[in-house]
Amino acid sequence: MSQIEIRPARPEDRDAVLAFCVHTWEWGDYIEYVWDEWLHDPHGLLLVALIEGKPVGIEHMRMLTTIEAWLEGMRVDPAYRRQGVAAALSTEMIAEAMRRGAKVARLITESTNNNSIRLVERGYMRQVGAYAPYKALPVPAVAKRQYEQEIPTLATSADLDDIIDYLNVSNIFPVVGGLYYEGFTAYSITQEMLEAKIAAQNVYLLRRWERLDGLAIVQPREGRQGKNLFIGYIDGTTESISLMAYALRDRISEMNLDTVQANVPDLIMVRDAFTGAEYEWDGKIFYTYERILE
Repeated sequence: MSQIEIRPARPEDRDAVLAFCVHTWEWGDYIEYVWDEWLHDPHGLLLVALIEGKPVGIEHMRMLTTIEAWLEGMRVDPAYRRQGVAAALSTEMIAEAMRRGAKVARLITESTNNNSIRLVERGYMRQVGAYAPYKALPVPAVAKRQYEQEIPTLATSADLDDIIDYLNVSNIFPVVGGLYYEGFTAYSITQEMLEAKIAAQNVYLLRRWERLDGLAIVQPREGRQGKNLFIGYIDGTTESISLMAYALRDRISEMNLDTVQANVPDLIMVRDAFTGAEYEWDGKIFYTYERILE
């Protein structure tokens, strides 16, 4: 077996890497759009694997906080698979995360990617959550519902203790690993994170019967797929979640956004709630894995 060399990526690696990424999916790959960002990431590292001096694999790691490392973008040239390239990249990346002080490393993989799942589970990672991506257009004016008093409102700093108390007894929070998503990145939901999201007006609350009955953490985003409101965490009863999901569809037009997108916890009650709010699911499921680092 050829010797595998692992080193930080260099600008001159780009063409060789993009050449073996071109058929990652039917539509291609996103690596070309993030290459420069990853290469110069001050909070992370882009590694390349080489065999006989030729780039045959890459992986990116970034520190989301001082103790949380996020792994992404693992790619291996199809001609060099099953030669230990992915394992070598993963081992070095975990070591680098630990050198930087990470206490936990996480990643996402599609539920049908059996090769990736075998690799991460061999690397002592455990599944801590699963989600289904949903998407919806704004509510047409002719279809708007009358909510009466069941309208989500923006949280304020005065609501923080209520939110923490609610999450501490939530059935959904532990099932999703206590994580909030922004696209394909998951963050721990901490008091500090909640304070920042509340200050940015990205937390919606639904109060019913004089108590907190649901909450949603969102993020306006703009990218290659347009401008959207991303629901990264949602909690409540099936009815409350459906009310919030529909109300956010109702709100995006005035926010000058095109769609609502959501990483919906892979729980029947939550998925039913989004279906009831007329969101569409593309049929995919993604797993979130983590490894506690010592």
